[in-house]
Amino acid sequence: METLFDTTTKDTIQNRLANLHSGSQAKWGKMSVGQMLFHCQLPLEIATSDKHSKLKPNFIARLLFKKSLYNDRLWPKNLPTAPSLKVTSEKDFKTESTKLAEKIADFYSMKDQDSFKPHPVFGKFTPEQWGKMQYKHLDHHFRQFGV
Repeated sequence: METLFDTTTKDTIQNRLANLHSGSQAKWGKMSVGQMLFHCQLPLEIATSDKHSKLKPNFIARLLFKKSLYNDRLWPKNLPTAPSLKVTSEKDFKTESTKLAEKIADFYSMKDQDSFKPHPVFGKFTPEQWGKMQYKHLDHHFRQFGV
């Protein structure tokens, strides 16, 4: 599994982001491209800030889903989204694309950290797991939009 802490992988993700446009259509799911870009910022914010500190630990989610966040298997299409991470209002493509590029860079700048604060829902992750998890989420949604 690739990691967003790898320079080449981060650059590839940024290039895939640059290949999206305001008219990009989803191959599955209900989000518009602007909504997807906003949604993809949320897990990065969880890793880099305390903005989502109101999320609550979930033992069942931890038990059932934690390893799937960073293992080598692709996520299937149409996975349900956690209610707190759903985006229902329309989002501006250009604004959200710029913000996502910044959040990817912010996350990448943490590549030399030895540890991270625990995820509010899933608990402790190693730096390697954080990098894989962030890559996997972005890859899933970029594949959703064909880039």
